[in-house]
Amino acid sequence: MDRIAKLKEFLASNPDDSFVQHALALEYVKTGDDAEARKLFENILNRDENYIGSYYHLGKLLERNNETETAIQWYERGMLKAKEKGDMHAYNELMAAWEDLDPLSP
Repeated sequence: MDRIAKLKEFLASNPDDSFVQHALALEYVKTGDDAEARKLFENILNRDENYIGSYYHLGKLLERNNETETAIQWYERGMLKAKEKGDMHAYNELMAAWEDLDPLSP
């Protein structure tokens, strides 16, 4: 059974599992299915805004699809949440991605 099918099977028994949704989204990114990956990342973050890792991956996906303004917004939201949670590693990764895109960044 391929990874996507296996992850979908796991998700069927626990549809709100952010870890499995995130893993499935990353598999979709690998296969080039950005639309499905985006749905999953947005679903995770709309349900659980503290799932910090998804902000970065969603932002990168949006960058690849020339949605720079939307990517910046997600990076900014992620930076706020990472800072609230004290996750400075994630904060720094999000800030670096944001700085690469935002013309007003320092």
